[in-house]
Amino acid sequence: MLIIPAIDLKDGACVRLRQGRMDDSTVFSDDPVSMASRWVDAGCRRLHLVDLNGAFEGQPVNGEVVTAIARRYPELPIQIGGGIRSLETIEHYVRAGVRYVIVGTRAVKQPAFVGEACRAFPGRVIVGLDARDGFVATDGWAETSQIQASELARRFEADGVAAIVYTDIARDGMMQGCNVAATVALARASRIPVIASGGIHNLQDIQALLETSETGIIGAITGRAIYEGTLDVAEAQALCDLKYKVE
Repeated sequence: MLIIPAIDLKDGACVRLRQGRMDDSTVFSDDPVSMASRWVDAGCRRLHLVDLNGAFEGQPVNGEVVTAIARRYPELPIQIGGGIRSLETIEHYVRAGVRYVIVGTRAVKQPAFVGEACRAFPGRVIVGLDARDGFVATDGWAETSQIQASELARRFEADGVAAIVYTDIARDGMMQGCNVAATVALARASRIPVIASGGIHNLQDIQALLETSETGIIGAITGRAIYEGTLDVAEAQALCDLKYKVE
């Protein structure tokens, strides 16, 4: 299982939100490229970037920062979400050196787009399912649909989706622990690998996910915990590596 540091971009800075609220953000750095270097030096094997402005506006806003990070670390797998709603945007990021793109809002509103994107960019498309009480939210979490996350996950099985990033909105940025039960339920609902997101606070949360790793959970995104020091990236990744070495 991979420990995946998150860099959330708002107005060119690295921030963290609480439950996705743009008016409740903490700025951790005005130099996201240097922040990426921090996590690379800590030994991360993948980075999770989010264009928060883009998620609300429906198109990339912090694309230059994303490109700068991808060019600084061309061998590092980077996944980017936020405002990705067209094949042109996906192509732009792929050409910039980003390994994976995360489709969220359009995956919910126009599920057929996921298959189209997967055919155009095989192995590059991740679906982001962000849920509030089990129902998927869209448009920067401003709207909640009537579609359950598990229902959508099953729908995308035949499309060739590389993974699903599942976020429990109520836990995101709150450091109250990952919603393991909901994440496991989603992983068991389809054959698509799942990346857990939202609420991770410490090593105990990583251990809880590792105990369910046979369900197809391949990664854990962490943000506020690594910025505030309650979780160490290198230590957490070592714990994951140890589990699989022992097994």
